[in-house]
Amino acid sequence: MIRSLITWLTTSILILLWLVLLAVSRLFDRDPVAYRTGYLFRKVGNAITWINPAWRLHITGEIIPNPRLPYVVVCNHQSMADIPLISNLPWEMKWLAKTELFKLPILGWMLRLAGDISVDRKNPRSGAQALIKAQRILEHKCSVMIFPEGTRTLDGRVRQFTDGAFHLAIKAKVSVLPLVIEGSRDCIPKNSWKFGKPSEIFLKVLPPMETSSLKMQDVPTLRDAVRTVIMKQIAEWRSVPIESVDGMMPLSTK
Repeated sequence: MIRSLITWLTTSILILLWLVLLAVSRLFDRDPVAYRTGYLFRKVGNAITWINPAWRLHITGEIIPNPRLPYVVVCNHQSMADIPLISNLPWEMKWLAKTELFKLPILGWMLRLAGDISVDRKNPRSGAQALIKAQRILEHKCSVMIFPEGTRTLDGRVRQFTDGAFHLAIKAKVSVLPLVIEGSRDCIPKNSWKFGKPSEIFLKVLPPMETSSLKMQDVPTLRDAVRTVIMKQIAEWRSVPIESVDGMMPLSTK
């Protein structure tokens, strides 16, 4: 409890300082997608990771040489800690985030300053508008980050992926960049303010998947291919069959 209190206090101070930095940065950021301001916002994720003694993050996989080569980035989702942890990657990407976060004081202001994308998951029209905004961001050579599961896993298995990210990638003719995160599920347990036990967290950047030759009817194939490579990596880390991490399989088959 004491460790959690100290970590939250330190995190709150960092966020307040970053809000001021973001506001100043946005004033002078002439990039149409506020790339520099968004990248500065992600850096708070580095700081939060660094000050948390229970988080030991290991990043491996593909190196992205050109940060302005846009991708639709997708990742499995294990906990709220995924957001600052993934922000340790050394490039900027605009995140699709639920509209409730944008309504919060301070955090919501920071999301807006960074140019992230609000989406109301209960409103299909909002989802369509978010994808239109995401396509414009891609056209300005900035990646977009989406959790295709839509929400955090409840049991550590990979949930069904929605089509939006893959529809966007094919329409915009940009590659999908899969990420895999493992070990973050108990970093911030759901419905708890306390940080979990010390965790070894693994974040891997998988090879991009081209979409230039794909058509809209290929969305399900692309979606399932990306989900499969993510599950394979998690299964490899856990030394279990891929079926045991597939959230679409009945639990009795685990």
